[in-house]
Amino acid sequence: MIIGILHLEFRLHGNHSLKGKRKVAVSLKQKLRNKFNVSVAEIEAMDVHDKLVLGVVTTANATERVESRLAKALSMIEAISPAELIRCNTEIFSDSD
Repeated sequence: MIIGILHLEFRLHGNHSLKGKRKVAVSLKQKLRNKFNVSVAEIEAMDVHDKLVLGVVTTANATERVESRLAKALSMIEAISPAELIRCNTEIFSDSD
C-alpha cells in the first residue's frame, strides 16, 4: 500500500473573516474530493482568517498512481484557487515488506 500526502498552505489576501475563509476552504475541498476521490481536511491555523492549510491524502497500490493523482490535484488547485498558494509539500509512504 502506498499513501501520498499533499500539504497545501494558502494566503487569503483581503479576507477578514472566518466565514470568508470557510467559503474558500469548502469549495476547494469539495472540488478535490469530487474530481480525484481524495480525503481533504483543514489541518492548521483554524482560527486565522488569512491563512488556509489543507491536507490532501490518497492511497493506491502503486507509487506512480499516487504521485500522478497528487500532481494533478496540485495543478488543478493552482489553476482554480482564488487564494495564493505559498507552500506545498508532498510526502509518499510505502509499507514495504
